[in-house]
Order: sequence, then C-alpha cells, then structure tokens
Amino acid sequence: MRRRSLLLAAVPAGLVTLAGCGDDSSDSSSAEASPSVSASPPPKIVDGPLPAITAGRRFGEKPTVAKGPGAPSKNLAVRTVIAGGGRTVAENEFIRADYLGQIWDTGKVFDNSYDRKRPLVMQLAQGSIIDGWRYALQGKKTGSRVQIAVPPALGYGEGGNPKAGIKGTDTLVFVIDLIESFNSKSSAKGTPVPQTDAALPKVGTGTDGEAPKVTVPRAAPPEKLVSQYVLEGDGPELKADQTVLCQFQGLVWDGGKTFERTYGSGRLSQFSLRQMQEVVKGLAQGLTGKKVGSRVLIVVPPELAYGDKPPGGGAIKKGSTLVFTVDILAAM
Repeated sequence: MRRRSLLLAAVPAGLVTLAGCGDDSSDSSSAEASPSVSASPPPKIVDGPLPAITAGRRFGEKPTVAKGPGAPSKNLAVRTVIAGGGRTVAENEFIRADYLGQIWDTGKVFDNSYDRKRPLVMQLAQGSIIDGWRYALQGKKTGSRVQIAVPPALGYGEGGNPKAGIKGTDTLVFVIDLIESFNSKSSAKGTPVPQTDAALPKVGTGTDGEAPKVTVPRAAPPEKLVSQYVLEGDGPELKADQTVLCQFQGLVWDGGKTFERTYGSGRLSQFSLRQMQEVVKGLAQGLTGKKVGSRVLIVVPPELAYGDKPPGGGAIKKGSTLVFTVDILAAM
C-alpha cells in the first residue's frame, strides 16, 4: 500500500460525498497524523533564517537541504525561492504540490512526495493541513518554489508526530513546488469528443465551472456500464488506488432529476476510488483509466450502484440507473 502524506489531517474540511454514501470517501480519513488546529490570529511571517538548498534547485527537482543554521525563528519563516507566474493561491482552495520535509536541528527528511512521484493534492483549509502551510502558501502563485520553516505551534503542536520522529519541540523545514491550484469554479479543460450515440445522455462542454447541461433520452437505459469522454484531457490515467479531486453531478436516468452535485455549490469533491468501490462501484470503475483533465459521462446500472437498497428520502429509487458527469481536476 502506498505511503500517505504526513501532512494530511484526520478529517479534511470542505469535502463532499455522494448522497447517501455515509462516511467520507476521502482516503485521508485514516491518515497517519493530524496537524495542530488553532483558531488563533494569523502568525507573524518573517523571511528567515532558512537553511540552504544545496542540490535539486530547479522547480520539480527533489531538493537537498542543509541543516538549520543555528536557532530557528519562533515565527513562521517563508521565502519564495522561485517565483511562478500562475494563479494566486487563496485560502480554502486545493493545491497540487510536490514537497520535501525535514527537521531543522538534524536535517532528517521525514517525508517527501518526489520519491513517490505523486504530488500532494490537499485543501488549504484549517484542519485539513498544518497551519504553517495554510498561512505560508496563501498569496503565492502556482509555478513557485517556496521554502518555509514551521515552528511547533503551526505544525504538530506539543505532541509532535512520534511515528515520523518529530518531537513537540521540532521546527520543520519544507521546500514546496506549487504545481496547480483549484477552486469551486475549476473545470475540466480537455478537447471535446463527438457525442454521436443518440441512446446516451448529451452533456454540455462549457468550462466556466458551471454545471454542464445533461439531457437524458426518454428511452430505456443501457444495461451495462458506460464510461465515455465528453472532454478528453491530456493528464495521466487514473489508477484504482488513487484519490481524485473533481467536480461532479449525479442524476437519475428516469426523469433526469439531479440528486447531488458540486458545481455551483462552492465545494469540490475528493474521494478514494478504492473506497468508492464500496459505495457506487460503477462510478469507481468508470473513472479508473480515464485521464486527468477530462470530463467523463458515466452511466451506472443498478447492480453497480445502489441496487434495491437506495438511500432513503431522495430521488434514487430501487433499481435506479444513475448518470454522472465528472470533471477530473487532479489525482494523487
């Protein structure tokens, strides 16, 4: 099983799941450690001291970082090592970033995403990630490399993180490559694919973050799972053990009524494909193998959805065929 990031909180904030799914479907719900959560005012940010980056100095390269030079600041130290020219990151947005983390005093690396070759995808929200990241990265542009030194109060607090060898008195040093950011208006940006099958729903191709229009035919639904590109992206294909960040909407085939959606809600959805197999198996299967950056139409027959045990009080009935459109924004 792949190693999860030590930065993830126990329960990420601002995530949504499908109607009637029950527990949160994010694989970070069982992460190894929780950051210190505080409602205190924003910390003072200073520009040093910070240890030297001695190798891997380019954006995207795994850095090598020296031990801390003397005593660390008691404040949050932040330095933009490489200035990017992309979107400005705001609080509560999601980021995709590579990073390396080590302990100030010893220079011991306790976590990095470069070796895993899977950048972190996480929300910059209180309780979702350590406060040092949340405050340091607000206002930075994608394409930037940022180096920070995080005092204990803005990291894991007095309890530290024993599994990672982090004591409650340790200042942590991170080098972070900000690759992308996403908010509630993000959408897929792929190339439109002709929709020629009259027996399948037609899906809008707008990329303004609004819910794409879905027109469900007044005919019998397909008996087997359907998964087709509406917009085909150029990112890597989703693997069955990954977590996906997306915009989505779900409709019932009969009548075309929407039962859940993120578009226009001010939220995004993040869930593990492995855990989604236990909720709506057809949705997980339909997303596996599809490219990041795509909009996908998925039609799920009852036996791969809720079957004869639908969630109570909603539009989904026994034997309902479900229709999903999913904008795959990122994955890790």
